[in-house]
Amino acid sequence: MKRVVRYFLFIFIGMILISASPTYTSACSCAELPSVEEELERSKAVFSGKVVSVREKGYGKGHAPKSVLFEVSNTWKGVQQSQIIITTGLGGGDCGIDFKVGEEYLVYANESTMYGKSSLVSIICDRTNKISLLQEDLAILGDGQPPMEQVDLSREHSGSSFYSWILVIIAISAVGIFFIRRSKKNRK
Repeated sequence: MKRVVRYFLFIFIGMILISASPTYTSACSCAELPSVEEELERSKAVFSGKVVSVREKGYGKGHAPKSVLFEVSNTWKGVQQSQIIITTGLGGGDCGIDFKVGEEYLVYANESTMYGKSSLVSIICDRTNKISLLQEDLAILGDGQPPMEQVDLSREHSGSSFYSWILVIIAISAVGIFFIRRSKKNRK
């Protein structure tokens, strides 16, 4: 019985160590923000929209980026659908933007592998900000167009981090069971 308790203690400590492991971060340094015209030219997507949900995506290139689901209000470039998912960092030196659920933003995004696989990314070095703070940008951009295609990306955005944790727990449990069976064989 003591061995079983030890193995489960081992599993528990292993789970704590896995969840408490530090992540790699790097400092973010930006030059002066580009003009509205320059940002529009270089961006792959420019839109305004309300944040529906924000979730941590997991690990990618040493970073733990966030995935942000937007309900698109207007689009100026590269966005046709009523919802879009972009990626940003966690903040605190990795260039991430602290998007808040329910807030409306004007977003400038580019295709990038900065946080792992290629996705639309917006960072603090872009002009992205709360729409209330970017009235000058809106005046220069003019009237945007409403999205043409209605979509619901909420299921896609909910992600699989829950399933990843289940796989980790199963793997740790399998290791524990292996050691329990091995110790039983050694006693015989």
